[in-house]
Amino acid sequence: MLIPIGDINPVRRTPWVMRLLILANVAAFLLVEPFGTCARQQFFLDWAAVPAELWQGRPLGVGEVAALAGSSECLLTAAPDKPVYGAVLFSMFFHADLLHLGFNMLFLWVFGNNVEDFFGSMRFAAVYLLCGVIGTAAFAAANPEGTLTLVGASGAVAGVLGSYLLLHPTARVTVVVLPLIFLAFQLPALVVLGAWFLLQLREVGGQVVSGGGVAYLAHVAGFVGGFVVTAAWGGRPQRRRRRPPPGGPPGDEPPRSPQATRRCHGNRASTRASARRYMGCSARAQASL
Repeated sequence: MLIPIGDINPVRRTPWVMRLLILANVAAFLLVEPFGTCARQQFFLDWAAVPAELWQGRPLGVGEVAALAGSSECLLTAAPDKPVYGAVLFSMFFHADLLHLGFNMLFLWVFGNNVEDFFGSMRFAAVYLLCGVIGTAAFAAANPEGTLTLVGASGAVAGVLGSYLLLHPTARVTVVVLPLIFLAFQLPALVVLGAWFLLQLREVGGQVVSGGGVAYLAHVAGFVGGFVVTAAWGGRPQRRRRRPPPGGPPGDEPPRSPQATRRCHGNRASTRASARRYMGCSARAQASL
């Protein structure tokens, strides 16, 4: 599995919203979610999205929760006052464990700054949340009777990946391959994100057969949603920007001397000999800068 740890793709503005989203996710995991297994399950049942609730428009009843609790070792209780649709947004900031949180935030950190750079801060926040909603809706549509809670920023982060793929397909992404975490190399974003997307598609097919605890369909739907929203916003592959040189901002070059410019432009001619003289003049003019 390819794990991205960075990219060579400078931005023009500080990605404040991306940083705030990462901070909010980490804060929710450390300060809001309980750490006990049963307490966490109850917390998710009270606040996270559940496909059956979204279809029914109401929280799970006592009998439904009792049936759900029968498949676990925890005693769960119904939450009659649960904000069913608000839970879709809450779910984007909850994570099942530290590994779940870590991978999502790593991908957001690597790819989110360039997407925010394209959209601007407020629109980036809106696109991020929209892709999370798209991912949840797709998973709920495929599992209308599902009673397991859906948590994580994966759908929203997948939307960021889809947007990045459209905007920067040739950007160089630094990756490692598990378990060889000390062997880093670079690949185009098209390869890294394309491989990730194909892996999610494969897992969706396997999940239909065997079930599973990861909502791969939400990943696929969020990714496609991010790609489509970016295209609808006018997103096209962006020109790669070079990192600013030590002497000044990108594009700054020393001015040419007027004398060198006049000499070179005045000597242009259509003959081969004149062309050779012009090339030699250009070389001398460049050397004099």
